[in-house]
Amino acid sequence: MKRREFIAGTVAVGACAASPVFSYDNTIAKEPPIPDVLAPRVVNIKGGAPGEVHVVPDHYSLYLMLEDNKAIRYYVGVGRDSLYESGSFFVGAKKKWPSWTPTPEMIERDPKSYKKFEDGMPGGPNNPLGARALYLFYPGRGDSFLRIHGTNKPKTIGLDVSNGCARLVNAHMVDLYQRVQMKSKVVLHPKGLYPKKPIGSDVTS
Repeated sequence: MKRREFIAGTVAVGACAASPVFSYDNTIAKEPPIPDVLAPRVVNIKGGAPGEVHVVPDHYSLYLMLEDNKAIRYYVGVGRDSLYESGSFFVGAKKKWPSWTPTPEMIERDPKSYKKFEDGMPGGPNNPLGARALYLFYPGRGDSFLRIHGTNKPKTIGLDVSNGCARLVNAHMVDLYQRVQMKSKVVLHPKGLYPKKPIGSDVTS
């Protein structure tokens, strides 16, 4: 599948149906309200097999592929330019309210922020990985230390903000987590293939 073919098949989604009702975790009920523009939607799309996950960073979009050339599109925040890593991965683990430990590279880059967490941080509402996480593994090589995870900070969606991971608001991450199967293929498309597109720019109604 050519990446250009994949993204060229997306369409304006104003007339498309929103995704099915979410199953919320009670512990995220007090989080900030989620702007309507971030609502996941079912879109028509060309390329990819059902069950695959594709992240297109230039459009801050994550697509969970469905049957009949459709996908659920979730908006995401992505890694900062120097830290974003493209490639093909698979879901090697899934965790609810995961614990978090910064990598040695993160501690070296910013010891003031991360050194205090070098022994790990238990899962919970204030954990950087949020309510759920999908752990991305390299085929044949093991853990990439990249995650698709939740966040309780809606204002970070649509930004190049993380240490390389993709983030969704927790409510949407809970929904995605339930739909994605272990061993599913995940493609993080390269940055710079397309002009930047702000979130909501193709929602016409």
